[in-house]
Amino acid sequence: MTPAWIALSLVAVYLLAVFGVKTATQIRRTGDSGYRGIRGKKGSQHWWAGVILTFALVVYGGGLVAGLAGMPPISPLEQTWARVLGVVLAIVGSISSLASQWAMGANWRIGVDDTERTNLVTTGLFSVVRNPFFTAMLLTSAGVVLVNPNPVAVASWILLLAGIELQVRLVEEPHLHQQHGEPYSHYLATVGRFVPGLH
Repeated sequence: MTPAWIALSLVAVYLLAVFGVKTATQIRRTGDSGYRGIRGKKGSQHWWAGVILTFALVVYGGGLVAGLAGMPPISPLEQTWARVLGVVLAIVGSISSLASQWAMGANWRIGVDDTERTNLVTTGLFSVVRNPFFTAMLLTSAGVVLVNPNPVAVASWILLLAGIELQVRLVEEPHLHQQHGEPYSHYLATVGRFVPGLH
């Protein structure tokens, strides 16, 4: 199996487990998929954060297609150790994504709806970092890029990082602060955003 097909297989398993199974379970438990999509007034920072994150995911898919189409990898990353490390990171990231989803339970959401209130989850992986799902997503995608390190894939990871930063800083954190006030302020001050100790 070529590196491009290995990368595609890793992404397919991730999507099936992390989004397919979780979505079905969420609907069965709550009657709601948890997906909120791009919201906010067109042109607002809320809207732009959603658009950029969505665009990053599209480009990420383009990196997979580029690999399958034969785009040459970036030479320094075309190494066996990089591919092995990539597979390990993708697996660890996928498992961590699932763990963070289950920790959120019925509070799981993709996107933000300002009209609804969810509980503040601070246990499990959320006691280590505030956004474990996004950390795990970046870890998984970095692993896939190491397996299939063409220029489009590498650029997509950088764009994904930027999109997640915008989504968290401009949309999700203000929303949670508005909902939970002082408890969330304390959480912000004591738990890292994506990496333990880095606020």
